[in-house]
Amino acid sequence: MRLTTKGRYAVTAMLDLALHDLGEPIALADIAERQELSLSYLEQLFAQLRRAGLVKSVRGPGGGYQLAGQACDINVAQIVIAVDEEVDVTRCAGKGNCQNGHKCLAHNLWMGLSAQIHDFLSGISLADLIANPELIGIAKTQDRTLHDARERDHIAGLKGAGLRHKN
Repeated sequence: MRLTTKGRYAVTAMLDLALHDLGEPIALADIAERQELSLSYLEQLFAQLRRAGLVKSVRGPGGGYQLAGQACDINVAQIVIAVDEEVDVTRCAGKGNCQNGHKCLAHNLWMGLSAQIHDFLSGISLADLIANPELIGIAKTQDRTLHDARERDHIAGLKGAGLRHKN
């Protein structure tokens, strides 16, 4: 299986989007900061996710991205495939030309494994994942860390401007 950082980042970003979905668009900068991902890389991924119909973009002030459907209707396989990731463990991309233009001895085994992986990822929706209490705890920690960092930056900015902050 050739699941690279591209697929993992796309799933992580979509989970963040689903977790923070309060009916308002979410800025990619917020996702990038919470998940410690490159904003420019997320922009590329979200362009692919939008083309696949998994997210929709909202332009202008207060703009950002939203899920294009319900979290229960978006599965992990769709996300991975949307960013051009392979859910395939064969050497031949399933074409059956793995050994001098013919099937290798293990071709059917690897095809079966690829199908199992695809079925597994297809059976897990964003809603399934965000219902996990551990994942919710991780998200709360990320939100708290982000909030604390922004507050520290704000206080530092006030101090740098010669203003005093009262606790």
